[in-house]
Amino acid sequence: MVTLNGESLTLEQVEAVARRGEPVELDQHASKKMRASREWIERMAAGGQPVYAVNTGVGYLADERISAEDLDRLQENVVRSHACGVGEPLPREAVRAMMLIRANVLAKGLSGIRPLIARRLCALLNHGVTPVVPSRGSVGASGDLAPLAHMALVLMGEGEAEYEGRRMSGAEALAAAGIEPVRLHAKEGISLVNGTQAMLGVGALALIDIEDLCEIADVACALSTDALRGTPRAFDARIHAARPHPGQMRSARLLERLMRASEIRESHRTCRHVQDAYSLRCAPQVHGAVRDAAAEARRVFSIELNSATDNPLVFDGEILSGGNFHGQPLALVMDWLAIALCSLAGISERRTDRMVNPMLNEGLPAFLASHPGLESGLMMWQVTAAALVAELRVLAAPASPGSITTSGNKEDFVSMGMTAALKLRQAVELARQVLAIELVAASQAIEFLRPLRTSPVLEEFLVRLRGQAPVRRGDFAGAPVIAAVSEWLRQWRELPRPWAEEEPGASG
Repeated sequence: MVTLNGESLTLEQVEAVARRGEPVELDQHASKKMRASREWIERMAAGGQPVYAVNTGVGYLADERISAEDLDRLQENVVRSHACGVGEPLPREAVRAMMLIRANVLAKGLSGIRPLIARRLCALLNHGVTPVVPSRGSVGASGDLAPLAHMALVLMGEGEAEYEGRRMSGAEALAAAGIEPVRLHAKEGISLVNGTQAMLGVGALALIDIEDLCEIADVACALSTDALRGTPRAFDARIHAARPHPGQMRSARLLERLMRASEIRESHRTCRHVQDAYSLRCAPQVHGAVRDAAAEARRVFSIELNSATDNPLVFDGEILSGGNFHGQPLALVMDWLAIALCSLAGISERRTDRMVNPMLNEGLPAFLASHPGLESGLMMWQVTAAALVAELRVLAAPASPGSITTSGNKEDFVSMGMTAALKLRQAVELARQVLAIELVAASQAIEFLRPLRTSPVLEEFLVRLRGQAPVRRGDFAGAPVIAAVSEWLRQWRELPRPWAEEEPGASG
């Protein structure tokens, strides 16, 4: 059970709820804080002073006063008018992450809404009701207005939702799950749609995957280095202690551990080869930089998970308007992560090329074909990896500098954080496929060095990898194999990892 109090939600809990259906509840103390701030909102709504989005319009219309009898209608109108997203729906897991984080930040007790609203979001999660949320329409300024509005519509018994594998109206989904729709009162609509939870939900799940990809890249590199009869001397801890970036040292430790006691390494220890190419020798520096980018993203995301991001906020009876909904901290980090993934995939593709390229893979057959010429081997696998890296370069172009003024020039500088999040999600999928290609190429290359064996931990890993990509002789269609390995890597944290006891986790 994940208990929401607005203070302690973790990325791992987000993944557990979003992907594995961990149940959720609202902390009792958080409910008390929410009721206390709600009382202040009700007093202010009944008073004569203008309070933004309580008895005034929103955005450019903030100077328009709303009559007392229309306060509830204002909140429902805010939700309906903002639900104008377009494009394919966000994945179910991303919407669940968004709902969870939204409920958690409401639990801080600074938003001035009833505990009922947060509890109802928990009920949607626990009963498997997932709003259909179009992926496009947020500029990440007053938060993710459009995506969150589509979520809030379902709470009201409107919009669309997915329930038990079927897409239906929000009213039908609530009825099927036995959940009552809510009638929004003063400030509750604006509190539901103001915030960074859509971009953060997408980004948080992407970050979990990126941390896994960092470790996968180290494993792939260790296999490739052995397959190319490279040396692990570049992974010596003394080198990396002399330049002590945390991610670099961690990757070097893991690479050294992965290659320890390799028969292949011992077979060429006395050769005249002194230094490997950068894609092998500099892997700790490149992979480590990605790990450090992920570590910084984890720091930023962990703060944001437990931050009040709507507007205005209630502090001991005083209501203050500000800009915590602005997505710039997330947008910058997610742009950085997309650039980092491009590096991780790019160096992987270079290692794949070295294994298949007959001008570089000395001692291995051209393109790892059993009968080069009659067979093309993995020639096209490297072409596919190159195409994926080319697309990753496009996705690495930052979204955060691309502000476009919105809302009648009231929102005159926006973050484009949701654009950064959507790009990042695509980048994760492509990078995973590039690494899948390298892993299969390395496993095929190792077979040409038999009877020599790689290290014990890598041999154990190869047994499991070959459950998805058996060793083959002769040409075969690669697409199903790449797809199978990519899907297998998606479950990385659930897989046995014989090196994990010495190298826990994956982030820098």
